[in-house]
Amino acid sequence: MKINSIKTKYIWLLAILLAFTACNEESDFIDTVKEAELPELTAGSADFSNYVALGASFTAGFTDGALFKVAQENSFPNTLSKMFAKASGGAFTQPLMSDNFGGLAANGTRLPGFNPRLVFGGAGPVPLETALGQSVTVSTDIVLNNPSGPFNNMGVPGAKSTHLLFNGLGNPANLTTKTANPYFVRMASSTSATMLGDAMAQNPTFFTLSEIGGNDVLGYATSGGDGSNSITPSDGSVGVGFNATFTAIVNTLTSGGAKGVVTNVPYITSLPHFTTVPHNPIPLDAATAGFLNGASAYGAYNAGIKQAFAYLVANNLITQEDADAEITMRTISFEASPNNAVVIIDEDLTDLTGINPDLASIRQATEDDLFVLPASSFIGTEAIPGNSQTINGVAIPLADKWVLTPNELKVIKDATDAYNVTIASVASENGLALVDLNAILAQASTTGIQFNDYTLTTKLVTGGLVGLDGIHLTARGYALMANKFLEAIDVTYGSNFIASKTVAKAGDFPTNYSPKLQ
Repeated sequence: MKINSIKTKYIWLLAILLAFTACNEESDFIDTVKEAELPELTAGSADFSNYVALGASFTAGFTDGALFKVAQENSFPNTLSKMFAKASGGAFTQPLMSDNFGGLAANGTRLPGFNPRLVFGGAGPVPLETALGQSVTVSTDIVLNNPSGPFNNMGVPGAKSTHLLFNGLGNPANLTTKTANPYFVRMASSTSATMLGDAMAQNPTFFTLSEIGGNDVLGYATSGGDGSNSITPSDGSVGVGFNATFTAIVNTLTSGGAKGVVTNVPYITSLPHFTTVPHNPIPLDAATAGFLNGASAYGAYNAGIKQAFAYLVANNLITQEDADAEITMRTISFEASPNNAVVIIDEDLTDLTGINPDLASIRQATEDDLFVLPASSFIGTEAIPGNSQTINGVAIPLADKWVLTPNELKVIKDATDAYNVTIASVASENGLALVDLNAILAQASTTGIQFNDYTLTTKLVTGGLVGLDGIHLTARGYALMANKFLEAIDVTYGSNFIASKTVAKAGDFPTNYSPKLQ
């Protein structure tokens, strides 16, 4: 009897263990218990039945220098719509591109500047066609195959704040004057439509308004602050200002009772497009450095600036202290080293050409200067092929378009700060949720951001957050962004997406796309 009792006890224990095993592994059992304990999803006071996303390239899903079908499917609004669908959200339509190459064409001819996507070439980003070793046919044609709306995703790459109100943005006749946006041409309801008007025509119950103001400073930054793409003034002192524009957009979106989320503007110069290229990438041997420092090269320039400032001091046009400081800044000196600083044009320096026409406003770069990513393939090239005395960034100073100087960086920061004051104020006045993209990017560029099992940083290629163009996010980065929206929605509207784990998972989204993706 005693032996049988022991056998019976072990049989029951074995049965229990087998039951646990039937739930796969121990972790699966624990996960099942945890899932059962999750609260039921609630939308709180938000109505997601008709969600419309309004914004620029981040909203569209732009990545790796292009817009393409899979990237759109991984856009943060599309990811949000899948979460909203679990809280009685409705269908979400997007103006999908015709292929996964990226780029735009008109009547079979590629539009300049709207090229296929970038891919990883082993050492860094390269054009898709370079990686494939062949040309591709861009099939997204703004004349031949525009999709039919309306579209819940109203993200238009390149759109500035004022573009949301401009009724010629979708008119193909305006392409020649560059006052139309080809992406909006293919999705506008009519040639006189506005982005905001097409969004409102759908009577949204909920909206996201993202990165408005980003392109207002980005164009200035990517052009090196050379004056070809000015920053939108915040107060309207020149033309229509950001403050009035953003206020009008939000007032319109909320006029029918819709709730929503807005974002502020990050310090875009923390993106790898501006932080990847070093200020001192020039390797020189002793002979070359000596030649550059000699009288026939920069030696004459160094002597000339001393003479010019001596004249200014003697005529009480500048103090000796200020003269000494600028002489130090402008003195150009190379050495036998792999890390010589490049020579740049800095228009904020004192103009000495009235004293000596040969004294251009040039200096060597410092770590306080930021270079745009395309400079990496320009620095060190020869202006005259085969002539080593015409090396760009050494013998020939880099033009303003390649670099952002401290004064230009301050202009960008001041504008961003002014925009963000307005955005926070308007969001508060209208009871809207606010996503602090500025803080998110700051964290990513310093300590990194934990997203499930991954730490995302802003390092180009390997950071996981920012795509190969150094500006726009990866699919995983956009998924993180979607979760940040859900966090803000929970706080403001009493939903519980985070607590119910109705969120995007990092592992479901890639950080790069294969060149073979078509």
